[in-house]
This record gives sequence, C-alpha cells and structure tokens, in this order.
Amino acid sequence: MEEKQVKIESLEKKSQQEDFWSNPALAKEILRELDSLKEITEYWLGLQKETKDLIELSELGDKDLAAEIDEKFIDLSKRFKEKRILALFSGEYDANNAILSIHAGTGGVDAQDFSQMLERMFTRYAQKMNFAVNTLDKSVGGEAGIKKVVMEVKGLYAYGYLKAEAGIHRLVRLSPFNSDSLRQTSFALVEVIPEIEDSKEIDIKDEDLRIDTYRAQGHGGQGVNTTDSAVRLTHLPSKIVVTCQNERSQLQNKETAMKILRSKLIEREIKNQAEKKKELRGEAQDASFGNQIRSYVLHPYKLVKDHRTGYESKNVEEVLDGKINDFIKAYLEKKK
Repeated sequence: MEEKQVKIESLEKKSQQEDFWSNPALAKEILRELDSLKEITEYWLGLQKETKDLIELSELGDKDLAAEIDEKFIDLSKRFKEKRILALFSGEYDANNAILSIHAGTGGVDAQDFSQMLERMFTRYAQKMNFAVNTLDKSVGGEAGIKKVVMEVKGLYAYGYLKAEAGIHRLVRLSPFNSDSLRQTSFALVEVIPEIEDSKEIDIKDEDLRIDTYRAQGHGGQGVNTTDSAVRLTHLPSKIVVTCQNERSQLQNKETAMKILRSKLIEREIKNQAEKKKELRGEAQDASFGNQIRSYVLHPYKLVKDHRTGYESKNVEEVLDGKINDFIKAYLEKKK
C-alpha cells in the first residue's frame, strides 16, 4: 500500500503539470493508471478499517450483536476473496500493459476461425476488466478467420492477468467448413509479453535493425490507407520480426513496433535467465513446450479444460464470451 501511495502522489503531480495534455494519449494512460491505483488502495484500506472495526465490535462480547458480526464477517471474507488475486502479482512487469498475439496453427481454415474466436474472447474479457484494447497488426484469412493478430491491452495488471493465457489453445468441434461436418481439431498459439516503454537494460543499436515499410491493409471505402505507413522491424542479432500497421503515421507505427521489439527482447532475456537457473540447479528441461495448455471441446460433449491446473468448465459458450477469470486465478494460484 505504501508503494502504491507513493506512485499515486507521483502521477497526481504529473497530472497537475501545465503541459500535461500536450500528449493526450499519454495523459489518458496516466489518468487510467491513477484511477486504477486509487480504486485498489481505497478498496484494501477500506477493508482494513472495516476489519478493525469488526474486531473491536466482537471484543465487546455483546451476544445481541453476534448475528450482525457473523453477517459482516461473511461479507468481508467474500470481498477479500474477490481481490485476493492481486496478491499473486509479484512479477516485475505484472502491473504493465500487455501485448497479446494470436497465431493460427494446425487446422487450416478451422484454425483461422478459432483464432478469431480467441480474439473475440480476449476482447470481451478485456471489456469485463475495464481494459482498453488496441489492434496493432492483423492478417485476415482468405476464406474465414484470421492468420494473426497483435493486440495492445491497456490496464493495471493487464500483463499479470493475461500471462496465464500464453501457450497453445486447442479446439475440437464439428467443422462448419467441411461439407461432411466431420470432427476437426485445430490449434492456435497465444503469445503474451509485457509492454515496456523504455528500459536501460536493452540497448537496440541502429545497425542491428532492418526497417521495411509497406502499404497497410485498408478496410475499404474512405478508410483505405494509400501510403506506405506500415512498418516491419527485423532485429538482426535475434532475428525477431515485429510489424505494426495500426497508425496512419509511419513514425507512430515505428515507435509502437520499437516498443514491442524492446518488450520481446526483455522477455527473451528473462527466459534465458530462467533456463540458466534450471541448468545450474540440475532441473530437467520443460518437456511440455508445444503441448496445448487448454482444450475447448464442442463435440461430442462440451467442456473447456486447462491442462496445467485441471480447472474446467462445461459452459463453453460463456468461456468463449470472455469469462476466463477463474481459469486465470487457478493458474496464478498454482504457479504461486
């Protein structure tokens, strides 16, 4: 709470500066973070005060108040459990915004359609969490669905929540794209990295970058982009490729692509350090890479099951509509 109070004071000072609205996008982001921090601190400090008051009330030993005390205790317990997940966010970048990418895998058109279903699921989830979603790059499938989409999810602890979704997702259903309506299994890869604005840890040299520009895909009508504003960055040492075509300005697309590249490089470094620690401890390498983390079965029965935690739900439609918080909580608690 003390750290959050310091952060609130710092953001409030920024919001009071004369040139605060010179960058409207940044100003809105600061106010969003400020509101989220205030909401969290007010919630916990209020809970703390109510708990102290309840203890004092119970110490009076008045039997006539016993029922009221029990009722208040149950309410406090319920509210504590609702926000308990915040105690699981201890990672360095958990409070950051997230960059979420979905890639269609094995399964042809069905996999592309499944990728679009996941895009909708995460968008609906973000709306429920009061997160803002901005599509940075998107490649549409020829017949249906999407081949790839990159989304920026903005909100306090967006990465802390969504990191639980990284991995391979599997769909089993009767294919709507098959004339014989045969059962089809398809896969999609979800990648989640924290959005990192700037970092002294990562030095990206100009000579290590290849920058290509191309015409962004328009949506028809007056919205078609007629300039080569889309940007593709290739980091030559790591061979990481990042594209962005969200903005009309080539400069803005480049800045966004650089932000994603920086985040990917930091994520790669974190993974490398974790692997080195495993080797030093003599641990076996993770053999689960490439296996699905979650299955969505629509036929011959209905079930969504997370293979990491065993948590499952029979309400597949509800899950695909964005109700995935219980899956995320189960994963975070098991990891903790």
